[in-house]
Amino acid sequence: MDFSIRADVQTQLEAVRAMVRDEIMPMEDAYAKEVATGDRWQFTSRQTEILETLKSKAKDAGLWNFWHTEQGGPGLSTVEYAYFAEEMGRSALAAEVFNCNAPDTGNMEVFAKYGTPEMHAQWLAPLMAGDIRSAYLMTEPDVASSDATNIAMSAVRDGSDYVLNGEKYWASGAGDPRCAVYIVMVKTGGDETPKHQRHSMIVVDAKSDGIEVLRPMEVYGHDDAPHGHMHLRFTNVRVPAANMLLGEGRGFEIAQGRLGPGRIHHCMRLIGQSELALEHLCRRALNREAFGKPLAQLGANFDIIADCRMQIEQARLLCLKAAWMMDQGDARAAAPWISQIKVVGPQVALKVIDEAVQVHGGTGISQDTPLARMWIGARWLRLADGPDAVHRRQVARAELRKYTQQKV
Repeated sequence: MDFSIRADVQTQLEAVRAMVRDEIMPMEDAYAKEVATGDRWQFTSRQTEILETLKSKAKDAGLWNFWHTEQGGPGLSTVEYAYFAEEMGRSALAAEVFNCNAPDTGNMEVFAKYGTPEMHAQWLAPLMAGDIRSAYLMTEPDVASSDATNIAMSAVRDGSDYVLNGEKYWASGAGDPRCAVYIVMVKTGGDETPKHQRHSMIVVDAKSDGIEVLRPMEVYGHDDAPHGHMHLRFTNVRVPAANMLLGEGRGFEIAQGRLGPGRIHHCMRLIGQSELALEHLCRRALNREAFGKPLAQLGANFDIIADCRMQIEQARLLCLKAAWMMDQGDARAAAPWISQIKVVGPQVALKVIDEAVQVHGGTGISQDTPLARMWIGARWLRLADGPDAVHRRQVARAELRKYTQQKV
């Protein structure tokens, strides 16, 4: 099992690391302040300038689309990409700067693997260029979507179209004014159809008639404008039948091909978040004094810092193991490892961020550090792409299977 990276890739990684620290992170505050200027769901000229300037620098330097580990991509393995994603995880802007941001990476995977040539031209090419954004619509407000067989939005064939009716929420990125396309999980089969063949994936133009934005969903009181996690209603939305991916009943097949990489990408970035939180913790513990001593020398802070370091290292190794399993080409064998890090990654990040908040006192929950925002994001990721309980169930089932298979 090899977690090393090649020399030329190491050079690229160092360039990404330098750009994140020296150019992207220093612009975060200026970008964030612009959100409250004017319409929060539109980009100000300054926001656009910040993002597009950074994206142009990254693209010109060849630091672009690292996520594309399949044939035709930049040639990284999943293990190698993990190190890049960790560096991007240190900044809220970095993933988009390098065109490695969710949910676009997963949607680009879907278009690349399952899309028609027409979809490649209309949607994949501008996504790969960073010219548009996209959203993935799966979760619904009225069913337990952690069991995706419950998904109820209907897609009924009517001549050369499908007609879509229903609601979706937590549509991450759908609030972005640049969001041009949705990939939507819909129900096309009746109760007589086998359970995992009742659902399909269809591509929907975000400007289609009949789509209504009901509200932005808030995460602990924050709506994440202008990106947003929108609650949408579809009323008799007509979509060309040619927009159906692979054909009716193939939704779960596509979902697993999309969600596996997406889940591990989130966890890779969380390692970077954990490292950044530990850095904030240590700097604060050394530079702040109370009761005549640096905070590092008070209470259990030595033990806390040591535990944080050890837990980050353990999470990183588990993430790399899952990435290595993906590189072996057996998605079924990799799945339990992805589920393991999907549980462990957010929990470790939450632990380290919370300890950093505690050392900062009131400042830690304020806008004066990124820690509060980081905690919200990590807590959300215990639910996104499947809650902990679902992933634990998958891990347990894989473990029990070792002892229940019949010998032949």
